[in-house]
Amino acid sequence: MKIVCCPDSFKESMTAARAAAALAAGARRAIPDAQCVEIPMADGGEGFARAIADALGARIVTLPVAGVRGATVPAELAIAGERAIFESAAAVGLDQLRPEERDIRRSDSTGVGQLIARALDEGATEILVGLGGSATNDGGAGMLAALGARFYDAAATELGTTPAEMARLARVDLVGLDSRLAGVTIRVACDVDNPLLGERGASAIYGPQKGASPADVEFLDGVLRNFATVAGKMDVQETPGAGAAGGLGFAFLLLGASLESGVDLVMETVGLAEAMAGADLVLTGEGAMDRQTLMGKTLSGVARVAAAAGAGAGRDAGAGRDTGAGAGDTPSGGKSAGVPIIAFAGKLGDGVEDLYGHGFVGLVPIVDRPCTLDEALAEGAVNLENAAVRALRLYAAGQRA
Repeated sequence: MKIVCCPDSFKESMTAARAAAALAAGARRAIPDAQCVEIPMADGGEGFARAIADALGARIVTLPVAGVRGATVPAELAIAGERAIFESAAAVGLDQLRPEERDIRRSDSTGVGQLIARALDEGATEILVGLGGSATNDGGAGMLAALGARFYDAAATELGTTPAEMARLARVDLVGLDSRLAGVTIRVACDVDNPLLGERGASAIYGPQKGASPADVEFLDGVLRNFATVAGKMDVQETPGAGAAGGLGFAFLLLGASLESGVDLVMETVGLAEAMAGADLVLTGEGAMDRQTLMGKTLSGVARVAAAAGAGAGRDAGAGRDTGAGAGDTPSGGKSAGVPIIAFAGKLGDGVEDLYGHGFVGLVPIVDRPCTLDEALAEGAVNLENAAVRALRLYAAGQRA
């Protein structure tokens, strides 16, 4: 029996790789001769770089970069051959600052550009970037400056790249951008479709969670509008995703990057479809599941790939005998083509039953006794392994019947 273990991370408890290992260990305890394939997964948010790095066996480089307010912070860059992977939040993440320390007018994305520069130094020809979780709203000006762009006011004085300084922008010079960028493909995991400006733009939608007051939002939107105008890129600012990560999406578009679904980018990079060929069962999961799980998150991508990979499904778990059962039989008796999926979570939320119509045959909470949240997080891997044992024994018994 071939079982693909492809979970997301369980936030504050397990990385995706640790969760995949726990699921595989539980599967082998329940079905000793199972062939388990471990594929750590993620969408474009937290855990994106680590999931890909673990799946590819990448080398991790930790380097000092400029943080949100300019102070040096350590950031991870994964290198797998000629491919580099990182998350923008590694350099300018919102978690760097306490709420009272946030000053969005004086924060920029320089550290993101420094990570790209190091990737170029490492000889990367493809750079994968996870957007999200940033504390900045500079339209990516800091990133661009770190790569050689220059910004000037009306008096031809060079400007810094915080919004407070960019408010005086009169000229953008991209001629000095690192020439090595021309030979690199940049693919950005971007799971939002917000434009740069306006009511759904970077400042209005994400500014408040980064400490922006209503006055700040109006100011920041004006700064970004002027940036796009002076750069001659008002067309780009309308592109879905340009407003991601405080306008970093806009800056990446200026570099010729593609903005892509995070989960699709991860699945392609780690070879999930290839791993599922001939699979009999998929085990996946994340910290919490609810009706939003299928809205572009990791498990929605897993479900799509499983639905397209039906070969080998519907086998008897003990003897490899074809039972004639449909791969996606649901508890309600409905049919869903593809490899059946059992999903595990620390919490099953409202509307989670919706997943049963999309190839999921089991939704399993992993905590097996009353406990505190701290205990549940600390014991996550053990709980997940044990939950996999219970679920797989039931699944095998059902297949034999």
